[in-house]
Amino acid sequence: MNVHENAKLKQRSMSPEERQARIDLAACYRLIALNGMDDMHATHISARVPGEGHHFLINPYGLLFSQVTASNLVKIDTEGNTLEDTHHKVNRAGFVIHSAVHAAREDAMCVIHTHTVAGIAIACLEEGLWPLSQKSMRFYNRIAYHDYEGKADDLDERARLVRDLGSHNAMILRNHGLLVAGQTVGRAYKTMVNLEKSCKIQLAVMSSGGKPIKLSENVMEHAAKQFDRDDAPGEKRPDGWPSLLAHLDQVDPGYLDV
Repeated sequence: MNVHENAKLKQRSMSPEERQARIDLAACYRLIALNGMDDMHATHISARVPGEGHHFLINPYGLLFSQVTASNLVKIDTEGNTLEDTHHKVNRAGFVIHSAVHAAREDAMCVIHTHTVAGIAIACLEEGLWPLSQKSMRFYNRIAYHDYEGKADDLDERARLVRDLGSHNAMILRNHGLLVAGQTVGRAYKTMVNLEKSCKIQLAVMSSGGKPIKLSENVMEHAAKQFDRDDAPGEKRPDGWPSLLAHLDQVDPGYLDV
């Protein structure tokens, strides 16, 4: 992937790795918005700054996802300290959830949290996500659940979030929404798109009145392991991220602007 350039970003003192992380994260915000998975200025996407330990980037609170840019992202640490001069604030609930995952999971370079209608609907079901379709097979026995505790603005909830997530890369926050983590922004985005589609498919099946096909545990586990192999660290399968950036450059290039 070619590194996008922006004059105002270039003027700031930062590593090339941080510059690219900002570009990728801002692009992810715009893509989530374009796909109707945003919730005004609620929910968040964060990305760890490469080479800076537990420092991570997150959206300025109060801006719509379609207004997030590479330049206005806010860099903070896991204690909530802002690490640069900015007039933007960070939402406490977003800080609590994302700092918990980034502090506990070194492999979680990007964390995405959404409040979609489909995601919240499945989060409100006692049985959670069903292994119905090929889309949902990747999550078979590989998705975590975290019970609702109110708005996630209590620091002590971080320990329980991390406990419940464990080593999984996807979690349903009961009565709340969806959360995914990824080794890259592109992989996290792909996981969220698949989880969102899995929720939509389940709701469509439930509303159809038909009888769902029940697959064997052996088949479901086999399919899940196939997805594990595809998503393994170092796997060279394309994640589609360069193509998504190229598409975004055509339809919404403002993610690079201030």
